[in-house]
Amino acid sequence: WETIDRSAVPAGRALVRLIWVYKRKRSGSLKARLCVQGCAQIPGVDFEQTFCATMRATSLRTLAALAAKRSLQMRRWDFVAAYLQGDLEAGEVVYCHPPPGYETTGSDGKTRVCRIVKPVYGMAQAGRRWRRSLFPWLREWEFTQCASDPCVFTCSKQIDGAQQSIIIGCYVDDLFVLYSDDSPTSLYASFTTALSARWNVEDEGPVSDLLNVDITTDADCVLLKQEKYISQLVDTYLPEGVPTSFQRNHAPAGADLPL
Repeated sequence: WETIDRSAVPAGRALVRLIWVYKRKRSGSLKARLCVQGCAQIPGVDFEQTFCATMRATSLRTLAALAAKRSLQMRRWDFVAAYLQGDLEAGEVVYCHPPPGYETTGSDGKTRVCRIVKPVYGMAQAGRRWRRSLFPWLREWEFTQCASDPCVFTCSKQIDGAQQSIIIGCYVDDLFVLYSDDSPTSLYASFTTALSARWNVEDEGPVSDLLNVDITTDADCVLLKQEKYISQLVDTYLPEGVPTSFQRNHAPAGADLPL
């Protein structure tokens, strides 16, 4: 963002707050993120459309089955602070109060205001702006967008006399990448080099989980399971354990199950 005098804010424009959000990651480390209080944004003033597609669970299962059938490698790439790498549309402006502890006084004697110039976490349109930045870049790289799931892309090229392909599933700030060849001259190597040059990304290695699904691979199969996720749900909503009456019920859920 950039700071401006309060008098530079157009008349009638409301200021949105910036708040700190704290989270404990799966690794146990703690993370603090400065977010816009998006619930206070005004539709038609601070933003227009907000829809942002993400890869479907059925697509994850389909890609896993394809990887098993074709013996493809599966890798996960993470965009660091993905939303901050997006771009707001021309004329799209959000005004915010300064974050706590960073207040300064302007020439008009009032606390200066933050004018947001890049998508920030919490903004209603942040996810959509991120997608509007990533997807065109993938299409410029000659990826073809899947008609049934707009978050799945495929690319095939002739490399050293052999046809090579990459399949990508996009889920928020993660790329689920399927490929067969990772040699230095492969299509995958060219793509990841271009990816790292354009975006701030991290290679998280062979995929082990996505969409709350644990993924394990064997020589000729890919196993998907949600045991860990189900255990978390049970611990959260049934802290005293699963009721005996539910354990005797053959249906997925019984009418007498306390929720």
